Amino acid sequence: MRSLVEIATGVRDGTLDPVELVEDALARAADAAELNAVVHLDVEGARKAAAAHDRTGALAGVPVLVKEIVEVEGLPYRCGSASMDEVARTDAEVVRRLRAAGAIIVGLSHTHEFAYGCTGTSNRVGPCRNPHDPLRMTGGSSSGSAAAVAAGVVPLAIGTDTAGSVRIPAALCGVVGFKPSYNTIPTDGVFPLSQSLDHVGVLTRTANGAAYALSALADVRTVDLATPRLGVAANPEYGALGPWSDAFELVDVQLPDWSHSFTTAANLQGPEAVANHSARSQDRYQPDVQQRLREASAVQPADYARAQEDAVVIRRELDAVLQQVDAVLTPTVLTTAPLISEAATLDGGLEVRKQLLNNTRLANLTRHAAVSIPAPTDGLPVGLQIIAASNEKAAAVACWLSDRFEGQPGSTS
Repeated sequence: MRSLVEIATGVRDGTLDPVELVEDALARAADAAELNAVVHLDVEGARKAAAAHDRTGALAGVPVLVKEIVEVEGLPYRCGSASMDEVARTDAEVVRRLRAAGAIIVGLSHTHEFAYGCTGTSNRVGPCRNPHDPLRMTGGSSSGSAAAVAAGVVPLAIGTDTAGSVRIPAALCGVVGFKPSYNTIPTDGVFPLSQSLDHVGVLTRTANGAAYALSALADVRTVDLATPRLGVAANPEYGALGPWSDAFELVDVQLPDWSHSFTTAANLQGPEAVANHSARSQDRYQPDVQQRLREASAVQPADYARAQEDAVVIRRELDAVLQQVDAVLTPTVLTTAPLISEAATLDGGLEVRKQLLNNTRLANLTRHAAVSIPAPTDGLPVGLQIIAASNEKAAAVACWLSDRFEGQPGSTS
């Protein structure tokens, strides 16, 4: 598949036709229908936009899917829930930016219901399936965005990330998921899960593509790092990197206490999620989402207030670590894609969720940039997480590492 730069350049110089690009994306979506990655195709709207395209913009003619918790004017607004059947009345800010950059929205991608889950298995239309093995989960909550990019349906998809929801499915599906720093892309028009932690991010096939998309949507500058100084989390909870890491010089760094950080993030997320759903009837919510909300309602006001204070301290602690290195590396998740059936336990797949969420919550709590890139592997995809002080450094390190991985199995080349 052509890169984002190649597509946009080709459309601008007249060598690529937006109409053909859209038709190709629609055909690929039809071919990949069994994955459940696309929950709505805007065939008429995409064709109309392509035919009227003025061949301008940083993302000129690029077909894009948008996660279904993000409002796209005139398209269904359901958030993956059987309890909701609305039509979006306006464009979310990220959608406005996509259109201004010349992208063409072809449809909506699957989400774990209301973005409140990391497996991608709970949605009104059923689970999203991993292109590498349809019996396996994609991760979530930006499940369809990752699966569609991995399957070649579109070169760019929009996701959201509250506790890892861009990076987790990127890791399990073998694509790049970039969660920029807090409010890099505003969340206006995005159904909220936790306003303190919600981020809008991008999913692409390559690190260069993710950096380019962010430059188009948020004016994230490109910087070069000759040889970045890379830290690796010494905290045992984050697990070991793969054997390929021996090729780089890594410095051990101590991240903020894992247990305290994880609990602080959970105590921020829970009450905010409960408040965001308090006025809605939850009778038709997916069982696991109902369970998450019941658990979240147990967080006491004093715990929430303490979490707000502790988050500031933890953010400063990570700031200090990131003054020592250009980025910190961890595995994105502690497992390859589990079977979808592993989420269907009485506790809602608790053991699977622990493995998926273990390493990603910190960057939401501290609001730092974090990106998952595919690491070399001979089997199911494996993700490498990069946490950095700025979007620019995260992008530069992701691109630098991807260049080193080029040509190896599981690389982003």
